[in-house]
Amino acid sequence: MSDEPTTSPSEEFRFPCPECGSKMRFDPEASKLKCPYCGHEQDFDGEGQSTLANTEHDFKAALANDLPADEMQEVRATDCSNCGAQVEFEGDSYSQECPFCASPIVLEPRTDKKIKPKGVMPFVLSEDKARDAMNAWLGKLWFAPNNLQEYARKGRKMQGMYVPYWTYDAQSESDYLGQRGTYYYVTESYTTTENGKSVTKTRQVRKIRWRRVSGHISKWFDDILVLASKSLPKRFTDQLAPWDLSALVDYNPNYIAGYRAESYTVDLAEGFTEAEAIMEREIRALVRRDIGGDAQRIDALNTSLSAITFKHVLLPVWLAAYKYGGKSYRFVVNGQTGKVKGERPWSKVKIALAVLAGVIVIVGGVIIAQAMK
Repeated sequence: MSDEPTTSPSEEFRFPCPECGSKMRFDPEASKLKCPYCGHEQDFDGEGQSTLANTEHDFKAALANDLPADEMQEVRATDCSNCGAQVEFEGDSYSQECPFCASPIVLEPRTDKKIKPKGVMPFVLSEDKARDAMNAWLGKLWFAPNNLQEYARKGRKMQGMYVPYWTYDAQSESDYLGQRGTYYYVTESYTTTENGKSVTKTRQVRKIRWRRVSGHISKWFDDILVLASKSLPKRFTDQLAPWDLSALVDYNPNYIAGYRAESYTVDLAEGFTEAEAIMEREIRALVRRDIGGDAQRIDALNTSLSAITFKHVLLPVWLAAYKYGGKSYRFVVNGQTGKVKGERPWSKVKIALAVLAGVIVIVGGVIIAQAMK
């Protein structure tokens, strides 16, 4: 049996174990393909290479649909009607559970044309270590239901997901008009009442002297990272940062073996709008630093961007979605660092007991104080 993964005409990859025929998966600890049944390990071509992972595409060419044909791919995916995730399907699978919200998906997938991922950050954490990180995080949550923690610790399978991101590079040139503020102090008199009498005192009052300024700021932005998915709340996924993008390697389907990949649902232009907002915040901070003084005002700011490039990359996230009390709760673990974020239920019983304990302490304190009088 060949050691190479086989592909169908639709470019779907298979990774049969040459020893037992089971599906192999990428093992983060061994950094190899490994059979979960017989333990056979296998290296693969291109492992760890990063010659293409940092290759940028021209942003304007992509917006004009003018990328080379070999930079595009067809992806079989379907939308989850509950959370909106676009989940890629493997083989002839037409029914599965959404890894983002644990809702069943029974829909025929469609085929979309997408920009190929250029780089991938392989998983560093194994599923067991990701579950340990999540359970440790759950254990620190105040007022979380005990049975949720017990349910999570039972070892329910977590989903290893490669989540899509855009990175953007750009050269910015910014002209500004503003004002530099310098603090100075004046002595003021005021009247107050002391011991029933009106008295006059003085105090130092800070004021600002403004002076008009102008200037120019140049800034090169490299790898502004923008989530290209709408399936998980950004307040969680953004908090999984920082990511060490120097660990990106060339995209290779072997890294995806045994995991799922989400198709991007934030398109290139939409992602760039967020990147522009990130760049503007940094430019404004640089302008204030350039203005100097004790306080700053930015009256006008005109920024032009050039040499705009991008790349599509996949970053590793472990997901756990639990149905509890009729609701879905989702937890995400950074597959590189083990950082955990997620939604959490509140135990009404624990909260009620805590309130009751607080009331008892207060009442007890009052009774003791009364008895000591």
